Formats: sequence, C-alpha cells, structure tokens
Amino acid sequence: MFTDHLLASLWLAIICLPLVSASCGYFSQAWRKAVRLIGGGLVISLLAWLEIVFVQGHDAGLSLFYITPLKASLLVLIQFIAFVVLRYAQANFIGDPDNRRFLRWLMLTVFSVMVTVGTDHLLVFWLSWLGISVSLHQLLMFYPHRPRAALAAHKKYILARLAEILLALSFGLLYLTHHSFSISEILSHYPSSSFGWQQQSAGVLLAMVALIKCAQLPLHGWLIQVVEAPTPVSSLLHAGVINMGGYLLILFAPVFDQSWPARWLVLVIAGLSTVLAALIMMTRVSVKVRLAWSTTAQMGLMLSECALGLYQLALLHLLAHSCYKAHAFLNSGDEVNTLLRRELTDTQLPSLKAWWVSIFTSLILVTLTIMLVRGASLPLSPWLLVGIAVAQTLALYFNESAKVFITQGLAKALLLLGGYTLAKTASAVLVSNIPYTYNVVADCWLGLLFLGLFSVYQILQYHPSNPMARRLFIALNAGLYLDEWLTCMTLRYWPLHLPRTKSPMVSLQPEAL
Repeated sequence: MFTDHLLASLWLAIICLPLVSASCGYFSQAWRKAVRLIGGGLVISLLAWLEIVFVQGHDAGLSLFYITPLKASLLVLIQFIAFVVLRYAQANFIGDPDNRRFLRWLMLTVFSVMVTVGTDHLLVFWLSWLGISVSLHQLLMFYPHRPRAALAAHKKYILARLAEILLALSFGLLYLTHHSFSISEILSHYPSSSFGWQQQSAGVLLAMVALIKCAQLPLHGWLIQVVEAPTPVSSLLHAGVINMGGYLLILFAPVFDQSWPARWLVLVIAGLSTVLAALIMMTRVSVKVRLAWSTTAQMGLMLSECALGLYQLALLHLLAHSCYKAHAFLNSGDEVNTLLRRELTDTQLPSLKAWWVSIFTSLILVTLTIMLVRGASLPLSPWLLVGIAVAQTLALYFNESAKVFITQGLAKALLLLGGYTLAKTASAVLVSNIPYTYNVVADCWLGLLFLGLFSVYQILQYHPSNPMARRLFIALNAGLYLDEWLTCMTLRYWPLHLPRTKSPMVSLQPEAL
C-alpha cells in the first residue's frame, strides 16, 4: 500500500523516464538503454495504475502534478505506445548515422505528452503542449530535403502556433474568472449556475484548439502528407499525439459541456469531417494514406462523442484508436499484402435480400442490448452507428446460403455488441465524475450524418457507373480540393524555403503546385 505522497512521487518518476531516455542519446548503446528504461517504466506504471484504480481508489497529487484514474490510464497507454514505437525504431534506424538525434527528439516528444497529461497547472500544461509541437516538428523534419515532408511540417507548424495562441487565450480567461492556475480547482466550480461570457468564450476556444489538433477538415492536409516522415513518426503521431485534442475536451469537460456554442461548433465540423473523411478514404489506394484519412474520420467521431456528452465513449475510442493505429502503421508492409489478397479474391457484394435480413437482425440485437443495459438508451446515434456496423458484418455472412456462415455471422455480431457494451461500461468508471447534458437535436444531427454516410457508401458500391456517383467519386478522390485551397493560401502568405541540397530547389510557391 502506498501513501498519497509516495504514489504521486512514483508517477512523477514515471513521467520523467522519457526525459532520462532522451539523455541516453549522448552515450553508447543509447537505443538499448532507452528501450530498457521505457520497458521498465511500462511495468512500473502498470503496477501504479492497479494501485490508484483498484486499491487506493482515489486521486494522488504532488505539487504541479495531480494523477487521477483517467490520467493514470492514459499515462500507461502512452508508455505502451512509446515502448512499441521505440522497439520498431531501434531496428528501423539501425543503419542511420543520425539515429541518436532521432532517439532524443522521439523521447522528448513522449516526455512532453506525459507532462501534458499529468500536470495540474495551466502554465505547465501550455508549456508542455508547446513542447509537443516543437519536438514533433523536429521529427517531421528529420529528413528535411523531402519536399512533401517539409510542406506537411510547414503547415503543421503554422496550425500548431495558432492552436497554442487560442489555448493561451482560453487559459487566460479561466484564470481571470477563477484566479487560480490549478486545473482541478478550476474544474471543481462546474457545473456553474453563473456561466458567463468568459466561460463561454473559453469553451469555444478549447473546441477550436481540439479541432485544429485533431486535424479536422479543412485543416487536415498536413496529417495526410505526414506519411512522408519516417514510419515511427507516423505511428507516434497517429497513435498518440493526434489524440491530444480529444484528451483536452475530456479533461475540460465540465467547462466544455456547459458551452453549447462550443459543443455545436464541434458537432458540425467534426461530424462533417467524420463523414467526408470516411468517404474520401474509400477512394485511396496507398495503405498509409488510407490510414491517415481514417485517423481524421476517427478523430472527428471522437470529438463528436465529446460534444454529445458521451465522454466515456470518447475515452474508449481514444484508447482503442491509439492501439489500433500503432499496430496498423508499424504493420503497414503486411497490410499491403492483405489488401492485394483481398482485391484478388472474387468476393461478391451482399444481395438486397442479405441486406434486409441483416438490417432487421441488427435492429433486433441492438434493441435487446439497449434494453438489457441500464442507461444505454440515450443518446441513440452511437447505437445507430453500432447497428450499421453490425448490419454490415452480418450482410457479408448472410450473403452465403450455408448455415455455418449464418451462425458465424451471428456469433461475430453478438461478440461485437458484448465487447462494445463491456468496454463502454468499464471506461465509464474512469470518467464517472464528468457531468452529462443530453440534447435531442444534437443526437438527431449525428444520426442523420451516420445514415447519410451509410447511404452514400451503398450508392458508390452498388451504382459506381451512375453519372452522379462518378462525379462524387472524382470529387472525393480529390479530397474535395480542400487541402489544395489551404495549401495555396498558406504558401501565398508564408512561403516555404527548402534547405539547399546538391541540386538546389526553389522555394515552394502556390503557382508551383
């Protein structure tokens, strides 16, 4: 059994481990030492997580740091992602003469993320948020003579500075309102009956920062082009750093939840980004680019869940997406072979009868699940999305006449529903103290977006020769030209000058695109 002071000190030591690992870059056998430190930190953080969640059952604070079960869970996740990426990068950079520099910036990025998650001080939070952007920029520019990588880092640099300014303004308003730098003390005042313009403005600014950080349309282009960076960087970015926008809204949920202008800003932009990015992903051939568009869609869905008030579902989404994207990017080579095998396999689209039967079966299964789980009836839009996923899964199996395929489909659907319900219930324990306000209009808005996504997907799949479908496919394949517009505007007012190489290149201007 740990005392509060000892447990908080242990978490502080865990947070500082990546900083110690970064210093290993100046000594021999740097990668081996860093892997051992992060691996040991992962084991220690798991033990500390069990202590704070199951044994002690309450928060632990120490000076500028305040560890809750939510923060402890995220810190364990960060340690796990860092360990996996570090092991991959160790082999990936074995022949690179500059691999120690990469190690230092990689570990500094992880350290900044962990400080951001663990701190309870507004100023430290902002400085570590800035530290994430600065260290990540060095990783994105690790090979500075790659034009596409430089362009992606350039746009990311500008948007990161904008997000940091907006975050500073938001924190300034919260400080002026409560005269405290302590995040936990500020949040203890909410929900508040006197929610003035300062809090409303702070909520809107927080929403804008989250939308920028999560690369929502039309500010998504840098995330798509960042695949030019080394694979470990893409994995760390998509599996960890990109989720910080969602964490920001979950952490400041008491403020964000009371600001309906902020929630509707996220509902509209993130909701549309989810649908459009998911449709655009269908038109992509490159595995890494498809994964990048998938990240934009997943981040939009996570932010929409926050705006709907489903913070436990957003947390579950964050945890699952981090693990999935780390595996997907580090395993992207095998994904190419999987995609080729899938394209060469002669698979038929489900028939109309299979779709009707699967939709009806999915409706029954989801309705029974809602009735069995107390408090799971509202909002309905997430259950609608789950129902669509179950129906699509069942349609692939019901398209076969053999009973064994139908049985397998039902078993897979029940496993999907059961796993979703259990995981959602477990994640609710970590955010049980966050208030929740239901809005039927917001629920209907997301429900219509999900139905629209399903309908357009079916049209593109079953009627690709339709003139309207062909025009839509061309527009989606071009990303609706949103990034081209933003790139031209960026380079017009802030041109990018590439470093000189043996073959000098001119600076990138909008006319050259």
